[in-house]
Order: sequence, then C-alpha cells, then structure tokens
Amino acid sequence: MAYVKRAEWDAHYADGGRFRELGDGERRLLAEHVPAPAGGLALDLGCGLGELARHLAGSGYRVDAVDWSEAALAEARSTGEAGVTYRRLDIERDDLSQLPHPSYDLITIRLGWAFVGDRTRVLNRLRERLRPGGALCVITPVADAVPDDRRDIALDEEEIGLLGAGWAFADRYDADGLAMFVLRGPSPTAPRYAGKGRPSPHALTGAGVVVTDRAGRVLLGWSVRGVWELPGGKNDADEDFAAAAVRELQEETSLTADPAGARVRAILMDSVHGIPRVTAAVRVTAFTGEPVVTEPRLVHRWEWHEVGDLPWLGGPLFTPSAHVLDVMWPGVLPGLPAVHRYPVADG
Repeated sequence: MAYVKRAEWDAHYADGGRFRELGDGERRLLAEHVPAPAGGLALDLGCGLGELARHLAGSGYRVDAVDWSEAALAEARSTGEAGVTYRRLDIERDDLSQLPHPSYDLITIRLGWAFVGDRTRVLNRLRERLRPGGALCVITPVADAVPDDRRDIALDEEEIGLLGAGWAFADRYDADGLAMFVLRGPSPTAPRYAGKGRPSPHALTGAGVVVTDRAGRVLLGWSVRGVWELPGGKNDADEDFAAAAVRELQEETSLTADPAGARVRAILMDSVHGIPRVTAAVRVTAFTGEPVVTEPRLVHRWEWHEVGDLPWLGGPLFTPSAHVLDVMWPGVLPGLPAVHRYPVADG
C-alpha cells in the first residue's frame, strides 16, 4: 500500500473527513469475543477520532489510544472521555517502547491495517505486546467487497492469510460487511522455504579446474572447437562448484581427486551471446592418474603447459579458462576480456 503522509491524514480530519461509524454488529462481536477482564488494558491503534477507544472504555477497559494525526487526536481529546489516554505515535516507524504500557489484554486496529506498509514486522511487534491470554482484533474491509478503486483500503485473501499466520487461534467474523479477526495465542512457526515455480533458464554456470603436475605445469586440452581449455564444465543440479570440478576432471581426463581438497578461489561472471555466464575458478592440488582423452567428441588431446608459455600457445584460449588462469597467475595473460571477479577467501 502507498504510505500516506501525516500531513495528508491531518488534512483529512481537519477538512471534516470521517470513517465508517462503529456498527452494532461490531459492538456485539466485541462484547462476545473480547470482553474486558478485571483491570483490562486495551491499546487502540490508529484510533482516529476515538470512537472505538471510547466504546472499549465504556465496556470496562482502560484504553491507550494512539494515532499519528495530531488533528484527529485533538478532536478525540475534546470529548473528555474517562478511561482513555491519547498519544501521538506512528506504529510503523516509532519505537513501541514509547507506549504508556508494556503489554495489553486487547490490541485493536480498525479500518487501518491496510494502510500499514511493513505489516509483518509490525505484527511481530504487536504479538510481543500481548499479555497471556490477550487478543489482537483487526477490523477491516475485504477486497472482494469493495470497488476496484477502493482496493487500497482493504485486504485480499492472501493478505488475510498472512495476518492469521503464527497464531494458535485465528477466528474470523462478519461485522456488518466488515471482516473482524480475533487472533490469540502467538505461535511463531518454524521457518519454511519455497521456490516460485519452475524458473526460466537464465544463465550458464560451471567450473574451470586448474591442476598442475610436479613441475608446476598446468593441464590444458585442445578442444574440437579449436580452443585451448581447462578441464571443467557445467555443474549438475544440487552440485556445488568444487564437486562439479572434481567430477568433470575425472570424466574428461580420468584424473581423480577428492572434492574435499578442491578449493574455489573466485567466482567469475561475464556473458556469452547475451546469456550471463558464471564460472568458478577451482584449484585442485592433489590427484592421481595420468591425463587421458576420455571424451574425444569434446577434446582432441591433453597437454601440460609451462605457465610462462600461456600467452604463446599458438591457438586461442577459451575465455572462461583464461579468466580462471588469471585468478591463479595474475598478469600472465595480457588483454583479457572484461569479467566481474569475486575472490573467495580460503576458509
């Protein structure tokens, strides 16, 4: 919802603006479901001109009524109703420790919840302000009962579901065409995680593997596509970069290594044909075996190269491989294409 400025609320009330009066159905439901206990203390949020606050006071509550419009509060105070204390407070942006009391038997917000932007955060703070056995009562229009041009004052079913989440009891009542929610028993749920449906393919991700022999020479393959490249390739679903590097190394060269000994040194990002490309620069220092061409449809041969010879290979370097090599030996390869590089600290 759009954040309504305080000056706009002040102008609304100063110009004689009003909201829907408290109805008989609301009064009946309040008396039935949230009667005042002995010494009951209520907090009325967004009290406006104080109609609900005065009703609660008349029902036996001592009431703290807050709003952030001074114009509304000035008119509300003029009634001189006993049992109601008015205070200016923005429940979304001010510290709730400024409230007159630390906790309440009843917290109400009538016709105002749709105007709160950070509802989830505010709701969590209100839970903390309820006394044991207390209730939060939200009275609001609902989206399917208002015209489209009034949607900003109402809650839809998705928003209502979020309002009721995390409570042991979340009861809904019809109050003269408004929805009244009585929420009791704060019961925070464990974190849950979910996707947003099947995503559209967006990027290429993989690993380039640097392995060196005892003399410090680095292994490169001459590709059927006419470039020198490091061992490596795309990672499978649920496979981390180190595991992908070790798997690709074995599949392409027959060299075997322990994923626990593979180290991601940097994450590199560039693009190819308008597609983002993410490459992990992986260093493998311990392996067994000798390089063998196991996938001749991809690589003609594997060779060990002196690092100082990398600029003079007689054929082009595959760009992601060049970026990975530059991570390991900065400055050896001049004139590299642009890349975004994110070094990874060795844990």
